[in-house]
Amino acid sequence: MATIQMDLVTPDRRLVSTEVEDIKARAAKGEFEILPGHANYITLLDIGELTYKEKGEVKHVAVTGGFAEVTLDEGVRIMAEAAEFAEEIDTERAESCKERAQKRLEESDPSGQGIDITRANAALRRALVRLDVAGKR
Repeated sequence: MATIQMDLVTPDRRLVSTEVEDIKARAAKGEFEILPGHANYITLLDIGELTYKEKGEVKHVAVTGGFAEVTLDEGVRIMAEAAEFAEEIDTERAESCKERAQKRLEESDPSGQGIDITRANAALRRALVRLDVAGKR
């Protein structure tokens, strides 16, 4: 089966540098899929799950923003703000983050004063993605 080189890095570490058969992730404008031979492409990543298939096995990663670049010469480079494999996710911490974000949103006044609703919504989305990905261990 044909493969494409994928490198997944964050500011803190390199998570993956391997040949993969397929990559799926959430971009700012919706989901995308990369297969070997894909045309040059660049996109912003959204908070979401990234999956890739390596030697027939699907791997799950929670990603919180960044960008992905595909080039015919170098393959796929994914620079994520943060990323965690399903088995690395601390579900108790993610659940605590979810509850804290939900509480902040519930307690916010209708005018939006007092808390940053955008930040609270993003924290909730991150926690939900982390919990969803952690369930795919």
